[in-house]
Amino acid sequence: MEPVSFTTDRLLMRAVGPQDTDAVYEAAQDGDIQRWTTIPSPYLYEHAHSFTHQLVPEGWSDGSMFTWGLFLPDKEDLVGMLGLTMRSMSDAEIGYWGTKEHRGNGYVTEAVLTASRWAFVDLAIDRVEWRAEVGNLPSRAVATRSGFTVEGTLRAALVHRGVRRDCWVGSLLPSDLGLPSTAPYLPARP
Repeated sequence: MEPVSFTTDRLLMRAVGPQDTDAVYEAAQDGDIQRWTTIPSPYLYEHAHSFTHQLVPEGWSDGSMFTWGLFLPDKEDLVGMLGLTMRSMSDAEIGYWGTKEHRGNGYVTEAVLTASRWAFVDLAIDRVEWRAEVGNLPSRAVATRSGFTVEGTLRAALVHRGVRRDCWVGSLLPSDLGLPSTAPYLPARP
């Protein structure tokens, strides 16, 4: 699949490429990004190069992972990153981070909603799953503001820097955004 770009009220969402290697590298030096995400730590320039030259283009090409850089359109400032990784034909996992200087402005929430709508409508996804290490309150806040239902805690479900850690899990369904599902949903009743 060819990369898809979006222009929201405040953002340009587009696939990152070789021209973004320096910006990705600089942003990923933030200790909070390295602490709460699964990017390598320390994050070397070679990691950014591999990400922008290989991982992002291959993910779009084979349909396994759809990654967007989040940019302020006037300045082309990188304000964050968002990815949807396909887990099955109808499920994707979302991951994201915001740059230190642009956190708290709602940019990542705006991008999460845009990418999720696209996945529901254009990819016929019926569930977007969010996971974050327990304690990652900013990630949880974005998920909650985006309409995700936090479903619980999974024990030892994430590996970060060689250590198994508990994580929160949540989901967003098409109906949460007023969209139809491709398959009927019958919720459990206690």
